[in-house]
Amino acid sequence: MAWISNKRDVNRLIEIDKIFLTIHKQYGAPPNWNRPEGFITLSKIILEQQVSLESAKAHFNKLNGYIPSFTPKEILKLSDEEMRACQISRQKAKYLRALSTAVLDGSVDLEKLRKMPEPEVRELLKTVKGIGDWTVDVYLMFSLQAKDIFPIGDIAVIASVKELTRIKTREGILSRTEKWKPYRSLASFFLWHYYLRKRNREG
Repeated sequence: MAWISNKRDVNRLIEIDKIFLTIHKQYGAPPNWNRPEGFITLSKIILEQQVSLESAKAHFNKLNGYIPSFTPKEILKLSDEEMRACQISRQKAKYLRALSTAVLDGSVDLEKLRKMPEPEVRELLKTVKGIGDWTVDVYLMFSLQAKDIFPIGDIAVIASVKELTRIKTREGILSRTEKWKPYRSLASFFLWHYYLRKRNREG
């Protein structure tokens, strides 16, 4: 992603808040994480809600291996029993079907999102059952490369802030992030990087 490979932005963020200097000294800058745009990535992010990345990946691979191709049409062909056999919960099966229906009926055109203002992208995606702010945040950051997103609903990011500062409340964290503008996506990447490296996990 453009902001990660921009050393000037990294240096500026380190100057803004010493916690990023701490992370940089321990683990260096975050990797150049990015994800392709489209239905598959958004489906993966839905599967990642409230579970570990490892579990979500296993569930996606199971589902992806069961159907001929990972498309909205193929998702809608699956019964509840088939979804369960692929380790997809009833709730997430509903969310995948809602996204598939929205893509097929044209109410959500994923190819047009890049050209839309961020608030409009958020509003549109949240019309799909099962897509909330966290899912939109991750898609904006990783796929659409939005530069100034802070995913307040992300457990790992919040845990990292609490570990690196004395701030424990949501309000306090949001106040701290104000000074990270317009580099809050980069800041979030640093916090994910710290969380994963400290726990010897991969992103």
